[in-house]
Amino acid sequence: MDVTVLGTGAPAGLPRPDCPCAACARALGVEARAATSVLVDGVLLLDLTPGLVFAAVRAGHSLSGVRQVLLSHPHEGPAVEVPAGLPQPVRVPDGRELTLLTGQRVRALAMDAGGTGYAVTGPGGQRLLYLPPGGAPAGLAADPEPVVPYDLVLADAVGRPDALARLRAVGAVGPGTDLVAVHLDHDVPPGAEVRRRLAAAGARVVPDGTTMTVGAYATVPEVPRRTLVLGGARSGKSVEAERRLASFPEVLYVATGGSRSGDTEWAARVAAHRERRPGSWHTAETCDLVPLLAKDGPPLLIDCLSLWLTDAMDAVGAWDDAEWASGGERALRERVRELTCALRAARRTVVAVSNEVGSGIVPATASGRRYRDELGRLNAAFAGECEHVVLVVAGQALVLRG
Repeated sequence: MDVTVLGTGAPAGLPRPDCPCAACARALGVEARAATSVLVDGVLLLDLTPGLVFAAVRAGHSLSGVRQVLLSHPHEGPAVEVPAGLPQPVRVPDGRELTLLTGQRVRALAMDAGGTGYAVTGPGGQRLLYLPPGGAPAGLAADPEPVVPYDLVLADAVGRPDALARLRAVGAVGPGTDLVAVHLDHDVPPGAEVRRRLAAAGARVVPDGTTMTVGAYATVPEVPRRTLVLGGARSGKSVEAERRLASFPEVLYVATGGSRSGDTEWAARVAAHRERRPGSWHTAETCDLVPLLAKDGPPLLIDCLSLWLTDAMDAVGAWDDAEWASGGERALRERVRELTCALRAARRTVVAVSNEVGSGIVPATASGRRYRDELGRLNAAFAGECEHVVLVVAGQALVLRG
């Protein structure tokens, strides 16, 4: 089964008409995208969009063989006038199945935000899932049929990463599933940044006009097992870390800061972090990271190592010069060694956040300078065991390794 993406952009395309934003200004050449429309085996068209005939010509295809046009968007009618020779677009009712004379079977899936998703099975058994913009499948867990991973998924992976999380949770997306982002809008800068974000979710992006053979080998981005996200205060480092795991279900969020009685400002910070997290995530408030790293389980998001270090330095008496000299320093080095050894041996996905404090002013106190130095050593040791290391500055992620 061959799938050609005639367009991969949002309904308004990319760049959006008359939009002055930076993302639209950079959407040039292969980064310019027509509204998403998909041609399957030359006979099935998913979504009718402006400029469709010209998009097909640019991709080297004719629409003369199209026998069925299906709509996925929430609206009930075609977005544009139907080109001559194409059949009238229709929408398959949720849960119903349509079989084409050429052998393709199409099942309509209910969405949580309107519109219709389509699961297409080719004559040879290859399986494609196509989701509308802004939509995620509804009721997957209640489906009585056994779940088999799709070969190819075309979805709004940037706007709805939780759709991928739902599919992963029920086994509809597996390690070999080719995840291709469509409905791309101006929310994320095009080019290297959107590719970086998608790769962290195990997804990729392709130019308009790309033809893919469903079930054939594709270079599926490998999700890094261990990632360290560094950044200064309010740099966006926690948002970056959370975004990296937004497409995975059952993440364990490890909060090392604990609670602070009577500190309303700290409570507000914690609440803001909690509100951003998907409902399927769980939280553990602990600094005992080694046992968590040793266990198998869902991905860990550790936020953050700088507070872990504060707890460790408290435990070894690092703030007292005499205790530090008489064994505290050695004890802290051992704790850091145990942590990095546990990270090296970890088999679960780990994303950790830490503060980068070495670029600021020199602290005025000896204890402040000691903390700064030890955090620098901890970050370096932890980064040495990670496949990916990212520095976040002013909300922009700079890849240091990976």
